[in-house]
Amino acid sequence: MCGIVGYAGPDEALPILVEGLRRLEYRGYDSAGVAVMDGGVRVVKRAGKLSELEDALRDHQTPITGRTGMAHTRWATHGAPTDLNAHPHLDCRGRIAVIHNGIIENFQSLRDRLAKAGHRFISETDTECVAHLVEEAYRGNLADAVREAVRQLTGAYALVVTSAEEPDVIVGVKVSSPLIVGLGKGENMLASDIPAVLQKTRTFVPLAENQVVEVRADAVRITDLDGAEVPLSPMEVEWDLAAAEKSGFADFMLKEIHEQPVALRDTLRGRIDSLGRLNLDDLRMREDQIQDVHKVFVVACGTAFHAGLVAKYAIEHWTRLPVEIEIASEFRYRDPVLDGHTLTLGVSQSGETIDTLEAIRHARHQQSRVIAITNTVASSIAREADGVLYTHAGPERAVAGTKTFVTQMVALYLTALYLAQVRGTLFPAEISDHVEEMQGLPDLVKRVLSLDDQVQALAERYQQARDVLFIGRHTGYPVALEGALKLKEISYIHAEGYPAGELKHGPIALVEPGVPVVAIATECHVYQKVLSNIQEVKARGAEVIAVATEGDVEIGRVADHVLYVPRTHELFSPVVVTVPLQMLAYRIGKLRGCDVDQPRNLAKSVTVE
Repeated sequence: MCGIVGYAGPDEALPILVEGLRRLEYRGYDSAGVAVMDGGVRVVKRAGKLSELEDALRDHQTPITGRTGMAHTRWATHGAPTDLNAHPHLDCRGRIAVIHNGIIENFQSLRDRLAKAGHRFISETDTECVAHLVEEAYRGNLADAVREAVRQLTGAYALVVTSAEEPDVIVGVKVSSPLIVGLGKGENMLASDIPAVLQKTRTFVPLAENQVVEVRADAVRITDLDGAEVPLSPMEVEWDLAAAEKSGFADFMLKEIHEQPVALRDTLRGRIDSLGRLNLDDLRMREDQIQDVHKVFVVACGTAFHAGLVAKYAIEHWTRLPVEIEIASEFRYRDPVLDGHTLTLGVSQSGETIDTLEAIRHARHQQSRVIAITNTVASSIAREADGVLYTHAGPERAVAGTKTFVTQMVALYLTALYLAQVRGTLFPAEISDHVEEMQGLPDLVKRVLSLDDQVQALAERYQQARDVLFIGRHTGYPVALEGALKLKEISYIHAEGYPAGELKHGPIALVEPGVPVVAIATECHVYQKVLSNIQEVKARGAEVIAVATEGDVEIGRVADHVLYVPRTHELFSPVVVTVPLQMLAYRIGKLRGCDVDQPRNLAKSVTVE
């Protein structure tokens, strides 16, 4: 989940690398470093956020110049976040530099062997082993040396390597972790994610599994691990540089909360044909294959898992297919029962979440068909799935997902309705009505954004809370989970989400006078039961913040505070209800002085197990 960027071209590399790191800092911010070819390998690295590296570069006695280089922002796995453990790492002679995203699982045995052979280690990282392996293998061709080193590695990773012996080339290799090439005019880039290359180009090539790339200013060459050349398949990204900036908002998170109406429209656009039928050709499943599905699995992590929970309700209701939802990191270890009659939905914003990637690989190995729900074109999950439905949310820079969640839910609704359409479990008019209601969701979310003043007042009242409980029933339960996750991510307040009916089975013991309880109490078939659960916590002194449907007068009699949202179908209500909870987490986080874009210990894309 670290950030990687490399540059080869006619311009000074250092400013381009630092700007690339700035666009990737959401991937890790424990430390950062650069290596530039400047009469040798010039390395500067610092623990802390990117600003620490920038200060060090400004204070550097000799300006660093050079037109080829690479840079890294780290989320620590092996070794504490210190200057010594920051990337890049060098070989014994200081002539070869390596940056790395992922984990080298057999690093300890490699390190022991290399140390016995006389190699000197100065860090605690697994990455440093790679520099010494390349050093041993180097015979005048850096790409060949990298291939030989990679053959000795076990793990999931992306590597980028430079050498003072070949100062015009950067070599990268992808083994599970993401790596892309940005193609420019007389200049080229390497990066772990698209935003880093947008300063120079919108044309990119995603590396496939076990591919090695040599990047020079005037050429890009991709090969497999045996050295056989692979043709380039360039792609265009629709994002521009401005889309990855804050656009006048105080934080990326706030910007992305306000971008949700547009993101929802983009996700819905082009999914309906001239006859009013859903057209999801990218799923790449024939109708007979869809009709042959007997069971659906949904695998995801974090916020995506909560979107998957919502999908379970929708798919089962509309298609009558049984659905299992599983945390992706647990999926393959419990030996799930899959076969050619199962459909697996893998949900991941980045498309690089290693747990979800491994889960869909396991599903495919068991003959299940796999559909990816992702925001990132040509990501690993998108390429490994049988079909893909893109969310078209645009770049999301804040670590805590917001527009990710709502667009994933809509993409999953579309998938569910398409399954119902093909299997004939809903009438065409019913599907048309649901699609029409979904098309109104962007405007409803835009209306919810006007609640900000009320949310701010609640944030001021509860910013010092020690514990906050979130409760809901039916689709309100995944919303409660997501609301609690956002609050704990952003403000570091302990928060938990529960099915409201489960309170009396244990969690109600946590309720005491003054404890805030956020209740999802929108109009639904279990509304009266939610009211009863609110009464239970009120009787024990809780202060209740309810999210309710506009026009509901009954809720005001039992809740201390009410945030009213527009009425919508109960299966679609999570899209609308989650927005004020995002805003509440954001406002409380800001009042507590937290870094809402880069919460401690977290990174945007989890690419290590």
